[in-house]
Amino acid sequence: MSLLARRAVVSGRVQGVAFRHHTKVLARECGLTGWVRNLPDGRVEVWFEGAPESVERLSTWLASGPPAARVDALEVDDVEPAGYEKFLVRFD
Repeated sequence: MSLLARRAVVSGRVQGVAFRHHTKVLARECGLTGWVRNLPDGRVEVWFEGAPESVERLSTWLASGPPAARVDALEVDDVEPAGYEKFLVRFD
């Protein structure tokens, strides 16, 4: 199975609106691995990898996020898969 991996940075009202939680739930539903974390500047960073169709699904969702969020910008880059075993919320 071919894996696709992406790193995304989401800007807007994306902290304090359960963005990380909803990202984790959807990523796990899609069978993706990786992580999500808040950045000190108020953005959210996401690393996710898995089947191409699942990666596309999460990429599309990140453009709007959960209902309480307001996404102003989304930067997405293809990256090399890192081989994560599950999807986690990081607190670093």
